[in-house]
Amino acid sequence: MKLPEPKNKVRGKVGSAVAPTTTSRREMLQHCSTGFGMTALSALLADPVLSAGAAVQVGPARARNVIFCYMSGGVSHVDSFDPKPRLAAEAGKPMPVKVERTMFNDNGNIFPTPFEFRRHGESGIPISDLFPNIASCADELAVIRSMTSKGNEHASGNYFMHTGFTFGGHPSAGAWMSYGLGTENANLPGFVVLRSAHASAPIGGPRLFSSGYLPAQHQASTLQADRREPVRNIRARGNAAAQREHLQFIGGIDRGFIDSIQGHDQIEAAVRNYETAYRMQSAVPELCDLRGETNATRKLYGLDSNDPEKAAYARQCLVARRLVERGVRFVELSCLGKGIYDSPPGNPWDQHSSLELGHRAMAAQVDQPIAALLKDLKARGLLDETLVIWAGEFGRTPFSQGSNGRDHNPFGFSIWMSGGGVKGGTIYGTTDEYGYHAIENRCTVYDLWATVLHQLGVDHRDLTYRHGGRDLRLTDVHGNVLHDVLT
Repeated sequence: MKLPEPKNKVRGKVGSAVAPTTTSRREMLQHCSTGFGMTALSALLADPVLSAGAAVQVGPARARNVIFCYMSGGVSHVDSFDPKPRLAAEAGKPMPVKVERTMFNDNGNIFPTPFEFRRHGESGIPISDLFPNIASCADELAVIRSMTSKGNEHASGNYFMHTGFTFGGHPSAGAWMSYGLGTENANLPGFVVLRSAHASAPIGGPRLFSSGYLPAQHQASTLQADRREPVRNIRARGNAAAQREHLQFIGGIDRGFIDSIQGHDQIEAAVRNYETAYRMQSAVPELCDLRGETNATRKLYGLDSNDPEKAAYARQCLVARRLVERGVRFVELSCLGKGIYDSPPGNPWDQHSSLELGHRAMAAQVDQPIAALLKDLKARGLLDETLVIWAGEFGRTPFSQGSNGRDHNPFGFSIWMSGGGVKGGTIYGTTDEYGYHAIENRCTVYDLWATVLHQLGVDHRDLTYRHGGRDLRLTDVHGNVLHDVLT
């Protein structure tokens, strides 16, 4: 008997869905051996860990989880991880090279860093005094000084860093990794974004964390790390048995609707989301309850700091550690904007004026908690399998905007990675003598995500999803693994 073509095909080594046809997976299996395959299917669908991912690993994985410390607003690389003595030598002079158009075109002269750089660790990586605690982890860092972006304003830059495209509608990196690898914890989603009371989403909003055209269960679940109820309505209301019965009733209606329209991924994703949310009722409150953490751990992260922004970000970092301990695949942290000098809430690193004051305030918020996260992961034996990424959407210009700020610079800037098979104590790539353009080992966001997926055991070229008649992927048609920063 000729079987109808299944709705989801596997292309290469990783699953790739095609446009819906008139045949659902259930119908396909019903046609096979008089429905005998339904037994196996029901077991798989009952296990969200097995059914969540559309892909399997295609190589040895060095990392199992990713923590993305996103520095929204654009950190100045020439004030943090890429010292340029020539800026001090030529301070106040016009730039001797062509100046590209900037966001506001209020361009001044060469602006030297107000911060002091020192070499740290056995590797001698230069790091400015903005980050004394992260500097103590220098030998765990692979600093990439030649990152570039296609976006020169925040929305396009944020979308590009998160999705590989400069506009909305595409899946976030975390959604791709949830789709490809699933989660190792049946009670928690594969992609989590941590927020705090004063942390606004970067410009671009929630679509930065969406599943795009991937099945809806792979979009980010947002946890408010410092609230009693981290997810709205997450705590069980009423009798558990009645709630279970109600959920089964809704699920039954939805499954009947799926069958009547011959299958629909979004409806099936909704059913799975109901089940995940039900299990999260017990998992999430326990996850965010930090009373069991030791006083030494609280002090390490700065959890009880008098600075409310630092304390809130410290809580995000500690919850991130607890999430990867529990098998969540991808965790993103959010910077806080309240009280940060001259920056919009969603882009707190965005100092177009008073850069020294604004960057010091932001560094004070994140430096100790991020360093604590690296040290805590290492002490627990988790850093080897957790890839930590520190990045913003672009860097900042080596010349001033106005008198004491910097404009956006997508032509060359710094990010770093740590753990997960990354070669610590490494500097990769170079910008020119002014820190303006990447000139050696120029990197793109595509290369970053190709490298991350490689460390997770997935070939970025194989992780695809058919949409609009094309097999789309996180790295579009680009991307090279940065083997020089890997062990």
